[in-house]
Amino acid sequence: MARNELRPVVKLRSTAGTGYTYITRKNRRNDPERMVLRKYDPVARAHVDFREER
Repeated sequence: MARNELRPVVKLRSTAGTGYTYITRKNRRNDPERMVLRKYDPVARAHVDFREER
């Protein structure tokens, strides 16, 4: 099985509207829906939700 099939690279974009992104991998088999993580946005200087963009 290829590396990119099971664990694709996804971009997490800030919901604060700053345009800041994190890059990560996710397991498509365990998490088929879009990922939402609460992480630090250095532009907004606060913890906000980051949603997976496609």
